[in-house]
Amino acid sequence: MSIPLPIPAGEVGYLLSTAARAPSVHNTQPWRFRVNPCDIELFADPTRKLHRDPLGREMLLSCGAALFGLRLAIRSLGYQPVVTLLPRLDQLRLLARVAMIAGPPMTAQEREMLNAIPHRYTHRGAFSPGPLPPGLLIRMQHDALAEGATLALVQSAIEYERLASLLSATGPKQDRDPAARAYVVRWSRAAASSVRDGVPAQAFPAQVVSEPGRLRQRDFDLGRGIGFDVTPGAAPAATAVLITLGDRRADWLRTGQALQRLLLHAASKWVFASLYTQPLESAEIRRMVKERLGLPGWPQVILQCGPVGSTHPTSRRSPA
Repeated sequence: MSIPLPIPAGEVGYLLSTAARAPSVHNTQPWRFRVNPCDIELFADPTRKLHRDPLGREMLLSCGAALFGLRLAIRSLGYQPVVTLLPRLDQLRLLARVAMIAGPPMTAQEREMLNAIPHRYTHRGAFSPGPLPPGLLIRMQHDALAEGATLALVQSAIEYERLASLLSATGPKQDRDPAARAYVVRWSRAAASSVRDGVPAQAFPAQVVSEPGRLRQRDFDLGRGIGFDVTPGAAPAATAVLITLGDRRADWLRTGQALQRLLLHAASKWVFASLYTQPLESAEIRRMVKERLGLPGWPQVILQCGPVGSTHPTSRRSPA
């Protein structure tokens, strides 16, 4: 068995800032790290958990995405990450422990994903016309499988209409919930804000986008008129659901890692995704999506992706 190597002190800032470029619900960045001599521990930060996330599912999805970024950063230093998920059942906030051992050089695909980290972002605007690069969807499905999840494509018109009707029926009701609205206001930022978390105004439209082939998005503007003006665009090139066989804490962490992996792979080809987590906040709606689409697992994230000609990454907190 390989002996864990010391964490290089001069690379800690790089490792954590790379991990923190992960997507997170409302850009809450609900993670904390403890750097030990020979490992880095990932903790959930419950002060950044949303009220509609009582079990911490979305918080753990976000932390799983950060975990994949940390793994990728370790690979870029020429080491192999060794991950232990949920190492202490008596410490629920401790989600993972990551050590480093000697490993092979970074692969070309890993390098492409690393280079995509600075410009990957959650897309809420218009898509550019055109199909996805040949073979990209299949490679994204392989990315999900490599992390213990499945990327199920919504390919038929009937499946899409079932999904769209369910989201259209549940989204407005969730938007009207007073507590949910308060959290949206808390975690959305005016364009001139210097705060380094939350969703900035330039990242969400002033009106909920309603276009053919586009699923209903969460309303971040809430009639305040601070978001960007919506411009017509092409329909998304693909709609998919990221699913897991189980629906427990380890499954949520695997989902987050799979999500960041496939999003970075897509962003390396200048393909970006709109993420739909709002309807899946409810366990009952997750069950309905599973049944109506005949999914072989539990839906964790719905996404639509397509080519985009520009990028608008959001701010992150400093490693400190």
